[in-house]
Amino acid sequence: MSETQEILVDTSTTVLPTVGYAAYAALENLSPFKFDRREPKPHDVLIEILYCGVCHTDIHFIRNDWGMSMYPMVPGHEIVGRVTKTGDHVSKFKVGDTVGVGCMVDSCRECEDCKDDQEQYCQKGSVYTYNGIEKDGKTVTYGGYSSQIVVNENYVLKVSDKLPLEKVAPLLCAGITTYSPLRHWNVKAGDKVAVIGLGGLGHMAVKFAAAFGAEVTVLSTSPSKEKDALKLGAHKFALSTDEETAKNLGGYFNFILDTLSAPHDYNYYLNMLKRDGSMVCVGLPIVPAQVPAFTLVFQRRNLAGSLIGGIAETQEMLDYCAEHNITADVEVIHMKDINEAFARMEKSDVKYRFVVDMATL
Repeated sequence: MSETQEILVDTSTTVLPTVGYAAYAALENLSPFKFDRREPKPHDVLIEILYCGVCHTDIHFIRNDWGMSMYPMVPGHEIVGRVTKTGDHVSKFKVGDTVGVGCMVDSCRECEDCKDDQEQYCQKGSVYTYNGIEKDGKTVTYGGYSSQIVVNENYVLKVSDKLPLEKVAPLLCAGITTYSPLRHWNVKAGDKVAVIGLGGLGHMAVKFAAAFGAEVTVLSTSPSKEKDALKLGAHKFALSTDEETAKNLGGYFNFILDTLSAPHDYNYYLNMLKRDGSMVCVGLPIVPAQVPAFTLVFQRRNLAGSLIGGIAETQEMLDYCAEHNITADVEVIHMKDINEAFARMEKSDVKYRFVVDMATL
């Protein structure tokens, strides 16, 4: 897994010409790419992609940071579009429906996790929307930086037309990645919650935690983000670079959501938890963290991680957002500007999610 993989796509059953943007090798810029999608099988839907969010995970995969990248690679797993064709046995969707596709497009459907609606933790491995291998064991999945996609109906989400679709797209990853742990750890009115980092994930965490009635504090290294944090719904803001912060907030929070993907000291934040408090990591730094047992043991603190949510929970999240008018703050871009967007993301120069308008493809 440490070396870059290259897999050729089996084109024996793919008959739908598709255009997109792909990385052809690690560290290379994305460029135009033509490929084929399969004709919809009986339970598949064909989706014209309207918008696709840009996730920091896309950068990790393009660079092969985790040693599992396959090229050529079409990234993108925050997809909103319209159904243009359905398989003969599709019952959940019809042509013209507005739909979404998130980070996974299949799973074994038979293991305990799948049966518990936790397909993201499938014991045989979920099939990711891109850089994955379908259940046939040979077909590589290509993601949302493309004109269309074919997905089994059980892994497609219903999207309300009440909300601006470009602002809905990031909910399919950034939204569910933050919604799921807040729900699983039962964050509720009156809880004291901290969100570490105010980026694509962090800004959604603030919106959800505030909507759930918690007192929300944003912890950031950037003083310039205080105004935005309060505007997004946070009640307080604290600089993690200020030596007084750790002292003033020691043992203060019931729950901390860590959204940082850059290496950082977990212990600094763990000490801000109350007894029995939990800190949950949703960011994925490539450098392992060191956490002394003392930090956890003496206040019975919990350090955990969370991925995305299952299909049912993702639908719950989308419905909640439609009911409460919650969307991502986005900057819509042209497909040709994707490489510039990546460069800006690494400088935190986006408020707070880039979304590609696929009409520009």
